[in-house]
Amino acid sequence: MGTGTTRLRLGFTYNLRRGTAAGDEDAEWDSPETIAEIRRILAARHEVIAIEADDGAYENLRAARPDFVFNMAEGAGGAGRESFIPTLLERFGIPYLGADPTALGVCLHKAHCKEVLLAHALPTAPFVVWDSPGRRLPPFGLPAVVKPLHEGSSKGITDRCLVRTAADLMREVERIVGVYRQPAIVEKFLPGREFTAAMLGNGASLEILPLVEVDFSALPDGSNPIYSYEAKWIWDVPSRPLNVFHCPAIVEDDLRREIESICREAFVVLGCRDWCRVDLRLDERGRPSILEVNPLPGILPRPEENSCFPKAARAAGMDYAALVHRVLDIALRRCGLPVSEEAAASTV
Repeated sequence: MGTGTTRLRLGFTYNLRRGTAAGDEDAEWDSPETIAEIRRILAARHEVIAIEADDGAYENLRAARPDFVFNMAEGAGGAGRESFIPTLLERFGIPYLGADPTALGVCLHKAHCKEVLLAHALPTAPFVVWDSPGRRLPPFGLPAVVKPLHEGSSKGITDRCLVRTAADLMREVERIVGVYRQPAIVEKFLPGREFTAAMLGNGASLEILPLVEVDFSALPDGSNPIYSYEAKWIWDVPSRPLNVFHCPAIVEDDLRREIESICREAFVVLGCRDWCRVDLRLDERGRPSILEVNPLPGILPRPEENSCFPKAARAAGMDYAALVHRVLDIALRRCGLPVSEEAAASTV
């Protein structure tokens, strides 16, 4: 980094979805259009060094030695895949955007995430983890939702994952264990409203953007009231977007404050940094419980792609470019690095 300048040699790490994978194998990776748009935005203020999170990432990062890395890489294979790039960056002493390897690993592993939440008296739905179908019911009974233990982007969560009979439960556990080569987490189904909270900042400056509510009535007739893989990637597409989200969500002040308080505590106890998205659902008494915490949130650029974090940012008055610059500047300040001249001027 040159003396007296705020223009950084900025690494940009990502996984590129090329559309050649079968099924949902690369559902968590970003499209060429998303990668190109983020790179274009970053290049307006910094020198960008794009590095794909593939087998060459170690050598490419070591050779490039950027001043800072804007990390969007989801990784590939295993419960620790999101920690891959941050672990390399820690090894090289390169500061980066977002949570550290430990926080990423804990949050991706749904059971470990819930265990941390419960240890801090934060609400989350009852659950069990099974590595075989067995012949038993969970202690909390049915209905239940069956998910892969460590996947994201609704990967493995089909419309049939909401199960109401023992036979359906065993079928879904067997499918997940067989197809995804990992245990299934079986979670009590919460029948109430579902929300997503997008968060930006650190410490006292942590901000919760306008809440997003999932409107399950917008899904096709006969579908289950869950945000499944079909709902996210098949039924709701840019050419035929569903009106599946409401933002800002219409919620009573007491409920909004309770959701925001829970999200702030979860952000801290799980070690999140810079940004995060928390998914919550109300139980049968209208009380919010955390479904999942995502410290590496997806940000698809086009409004018709119905990406929740940019949707919440737009409701807060930020367009897509402003969101990308904002989270980068938050992370740079955390690391004690200078922000761009444009960002510095906007805070005066």
